[in-house]
Amino acid sequence: MKLAILVLEDEPEVRDALMRDLSVLMPVARVEPAEDVADAWEVIREIQTDGDRLALALCDHRLPGTTGVDFLVEMASHPETLETRKVLVTGQADLDDTVRAINNAQLDHYIAKPWAADELLSVTRTQLTDYVEACGLNPISYVNLLEHDRAMEMMSDIGHGDSRSMLTGQRKAASGDSGSLPGFTRS
Repeated sequence: MKLAILVLEDEPEVRDALMRDLSVLMPVARVEPAEDVADAWEVIREIQTDGDRLALALCDHRLPGTTGVDFLVEMASHPETLETRKVLVTGQADLDDTVRAINNAQLDHYIAKPWAADELLSVTRTQLTDYVEACGLNPISYVNLLEHDRAMEMMSDIGHGDSRSMLTGQRKAASGDSGSLPGFTRS
């Protein structure tokens, strides 16, 4: 099972730049682009069908026909994507949009455009670490994606008998149900 990162950005040049900046994670993480909300939901269904977990959504705000905040709010209403870490990457969100994203979509971070590649990678590693910890996943499988010090601390906790939460998270992952995503039916 791989952790997946969704990159939702309608401008091809910007999407390509985000993908390029995240390419160092691709050997161990699944990084999937989407150009609009319909495409994003299709990518999410594919990720779950493949047995992977959507750990992080990086989302632009201005999208065709909707906003990134609307998409993130919708994600927050689905059990399958509730735990997904949500980052708004934009230069266009006003204060009201940002407040709504925080209050209704459980926004985890905001990155202003233009971004610095090292900031994007740092935020991504922090969010992936938060996801692994919150879901009780064993960090050993994802150590190359995570913040080094926190990953070592989590692995130390496992070695000191605190593996109960890790095992609970793994059981939850194994029994996950993706049946209520828009347009998704389980076979």
